[in-house]
Amino acid sequence: MFDQSSGLQKNKHDPVSELLMGMRLRGASYGRLQLSPPFGIRFPAGPEARFHFVARGKVLLRAPGAVGRELACGDAVLLPRGEVHEIVTGSHVQIRDYESYTRKPLCADVAAVEACIKTADRENDTLIFTGRMEFELDTLHPLVGLMPPIMSVGALIGRQPELMPLLDAMEREMGEERVGSAGILARLADVIAASIVRGWVECGCGDATGWIEALRDPRLGRVIAALHREPGRNWTLADMAGEMGSSRSVFAKRFVEVTGVTPQRYVLALRMRLAEQWFRRDKLSIDTAARRLGFGSQAAFARAFKRVVGEPPGHTRKKTAAASALENGTTGRRKNGAAREI
Repeated sequence: MFDQSSGLQKNKHDPVSELLMGMRLRGASYGRLQLSPPFGIRFPAGPEARFHFVARGKVLLRAPGAVGRELACGDAVLLPRGEVHEIVTGSHVQIRDYESYTRKPLCADVAAVEACIKTADRENDTLIFTGRMEFELDTLHPLVGLMPPIMSVGALIGRQPELMPLLDAMEREMGEERVGSAGILARLADVIAASIVRGWVECGCGDATGWIEALRDPRLGRVIAALHREPGRNWTLADMAGEMGSSRSVFAKRFVEVTGVTPQRYVLALRMRLAEQWFRRDKLSIDTAARRLGFGSQAAFARAFKRVVGEPPGHTRKKTAAASALENGTTGRRKNGAAREI
């Protein structure tokens, strides 16, 4: 459970802790990059978080609307909402899309990218480990939307010195390329990224403090935790008010004050974001998702999905299937000759 210094009780029945513990990170895919400067890489926006660790060299992380952030050896950052960004070695370098690089599979979910000057001193190459990561509750959890666009491990070292051995281990694994290092790097990246999120929570969640304090209301927090535990239940306003132990009007007013949306809209958004995640991660059928989420028919689910997400569920499934096929190399080689990516 989370530390008391954050104002979160170490109580397994605490609804806020229950929600926060549900924000698990799950690695989707990773890349080990070895690049000779100068270079510039553009990472596209996506539904997953993006993690970067610099094992050798010095780069600049640039994102729209943010001040450039210098990253040196041992630095790790997490972009929780996966917004478009660039990693560059200078102000006037040529920018290349990450997907355009040739990839060589190392192990399940990890690929190598090498864009090196073979005749040059390889000690001058920049080494970066990057990963796409999913929050198990994805963007439906309010805290993800309230996180800063870029979260750094550097701010946590003073409070969490136990992170240093993990960062050192990543640096060694990147430099030595031992047997099985790709899989170990992926697991280390998961732990460090999760630690960055936990550290932010323990430090008070920045601007999200008010939201957390509102959820400290044990009665309302109990309702929200119940919604996340049973998203497919046929929740009525009376049911939710009953969980809180209040009248429907008092509950509805308090819920809007805390979340900014009505209880019904919150439940609907929760269900549709879960469906999106199931389509992308588990390749679930539309009919199965509809039944899991308590819809009486596939047609009713499809109408609700389009209203919230903006497109029919079939379109979302096709897009995720195409992206998965491309990621797994089943669509053949790219026009620029890139090898398949894991």
